[in-house]
Amino acid sequence: MPETIEELVRQAVAAAQAAGDLPAFEVTDAGVERPADTSHGEWTSTVALRSARLARMAPAKIAEAVASHMPASPEVEKVEVAGPGFINFYLATAAHNEIFAEVRAEGANFGRSDAGHGEKVQVEFISANPTGPLHVGHGRWAAIGDSLCNVLDFAGYDVQREYYINDHGSQMDVFGNSISERYLQIGEVMEKEGLDLDGAVQFLVDDREAYIADEDDSAPETHPYMDSFNEKLGGNSYGGDYIITLAREFWDADGDRWMGATEEERAPEFRERGYKLQLGRIKDTCSSVRCEFDNWKSERSFYVKDPETGVSPIDATFAMLEEQGLLYRTDDGALWVKTTDFGDDKDRVVVKSNGEYTYFASDVAYTWEKLTNYDYEINILGADHHGYIRRVQAVGAAMGFPGKYEVLLGQFVNLLRNGEPVRMSKRRGTMVSFDELIDEAGVDATRYTLISRSSNQTIDFDIENVRKQDSSNPVYYVQYAHARICSILRRAAGVDYAEAERMGMEAVAAKAVGPDPDLSLLTDPTEAELARTMSKFAELVAGCARDRAPFRITHYVQELASEFHRFYNECQILPSDARPIDPALSHARLAVCDAVRINLEVALRLIGVSAPDRMYREATNDNA
Repeated sequence: MPETIEELVRQAVAAAQAAGDLPAFEVTDAGVERPADTSHGEWTSTVALRSARLARMAPAKIAEAVASHMPASPEVEKVEVAGPGFINFYLATAAHNEIFAEVRAEGANFGRSDAGHGEKVQVEFISANPTGPLHVGHGRWAAIGDSLCNVLDFAGYDVQREYYINDHGSQMDVFGNSISERYLQIGEVMEKEGLDLDGAVQFLVDDREAYIADEDDSAPETHPYMDSFNEKLGGNSYGGDYIITLAREFWDADGDRWMGATEEERAPEFRERGYKLQLGRIKDTCSSVRCEFDNWKSERSFYVKDPETGVSPIDATFAMLEEQGLLYRTDDGALWVKTTDFGDDKDRVVVKSNGEYTYFASDVAYTWEKLTNYDYEINILGADHHGYIRRVQAVGAAMGFPGKYEVLLGQFVNLLRNGEPVRMSKRRGTMVSFDELIDEAGVDATRYTLISRSSNQTIDFDIENVRKQDSSNPVYYVQYAHARICSILRRAAGVDYAEAERMGMEAVAAKAVGPDPDLSLLTDPTEAELARTMSKFAELVAGCARDRAPFRITHYVQELASEFHRFYNECQILPSDARPIDPALSHARLAVCDAVRINLEVALRLIGVSAPDRMYREATNDNA
């Protein structure tokens, strides 16, 4: 439709110029857009405002001239000039309602566009250290990152999803040592307490729980093993229950094989095997929330030397930077990157004076790899990484890619239960894991809630509220609208739930609506509001992609669900003995229902939320 309005405006301008009502000037953009106030029509043109300087005329006079020469169109009911020079278009009923047919024809592709023109974009998100379970903050970045990728893909971008595995550095040794020590403690408890493996593991879990409860350390006798663990490893340890579980897996696989081994023998085994086990858990968590990655990139890979050249990716990157005069050495032998030349607040060291690489060294190589392979890079990080942004953007600019590296900072999640904060202590390892949240709240409610606000805003996640099965719960409210529509279509098609399952909802809808419904019969204001909302969807998705704002999808489905419920309450859809309805009107309204169903399903899929065809209330109150 905007293309049609654009063409009508151009024809009207040309006609006005030919008649001498307007001077000669070229229309580069008719400025066709949707008015903020729906009472001003479905579309508006700002061509008069844009052309005032060229025409040397007041915008209002230009608008009057254009409107007076507007060619007739079956799609347009009337044209009005408003304000300082807006030209407002009001669509004819048939044209307005055509969106319902469009949605049904396009199905799962409704709203898809080529706004991205195939631009190659990599989105890196989560990228948590493989030394522990994903926490709730990681869960939010998973919801944001995956939803953003879905939206970008739908808007015509070529998207790659990447998880960067931070598997290099001292934290991996700390992780392995933590598992090793818990392994030894299991053996010790089995011997001293006369317990079997299950009993010994539970003994250590109880010991840790006692440690957490004893905040002032007034009863150290209740948690000797946790105290011993902390004393031996100090601050260089991971103390959560999951470490005990990982240690137990070593016992399951190897028994007491490592009890008599030296620390040098145990360390690499527990580090490498423990790392693979924990990474597997992270992958499982991501899959459980419908978040799949195209690539899992190991930080270690940047340090692996090519067997033919003997050069690692990190050294190759430094060689490139050195050729460009962007590296220098200080008197102590340290190697630095000239990031201040590109907006950083200070230069960054990449090789220490002792020859060791810094953490930033692999970041430099990683940035080079990403920016040379993609048109654009988007990285989603926690808000505590804000200091990281400038240095990486500076490195990207130094490499010849200014403006190609973008960071979205994900603010944190305030976890509540009935309005009260859930107590967490990172120091004692008592954080709530993402898996625990999913188990309590469910995948749909969790993803919907975590994506419901902009990434730069904190989220209050009340576990009890998102579990509610009523209209106060936004995700339930939206899903119920979809389920209600499916129920209506089943009744109209004369099929029960089991038969509908076999047929599929597309076939059920086709049977219910019938061929060629007469959409011109749809004249109720609630029907017009649905049409107006759905006609904005493609623009919405493209805007979500452009602005990195997938959270707007949740606002859209809330609006659409609310409008559908109003339509359902105001307009009779199916006949009854007491209330007959014209069959043609009934079929037209069933087409509306089907279009809303499809739109809800498409929108929910973009944010990784399911669109159920039956919910508890539907299952108990409606057998159709």
